[in-house]
Amino acid sequence: MSKTRNYNADTLAVMERFFTALEACKQQKLIKAVTTYCNENGIDTPHFYTQRKDRTRGFFEIGWAVPLIRNCGVSARWLLTGVGSMFAE
Repeated sequence: MSKTRNYNADTLAVMERFFTALEACKQQKLIKAVTTYCNENGIDTPHFYTQRKDRTRGFFEIGWAVPLIRNCGVSARWLLTGVGSMFAE
């Protein structure tokens, strides 16, 4: 079990955008389901759900976001900085 982690404000913002983008991709049917996304991308599903529920947990990895960028068209710039639109144009 991961201990709580003191993420800085930038990391917390990236994490929030990641979870927002994941939900948007799910709504647009770019991904089937969260469990499928985790399984297809080597993300430990219990860690994902724990991190989504409690942002201070130490499970989040930036690698979780790479498939959203690569496969779903999420803008890396938006994901990392919050600048621009969620989806790359």
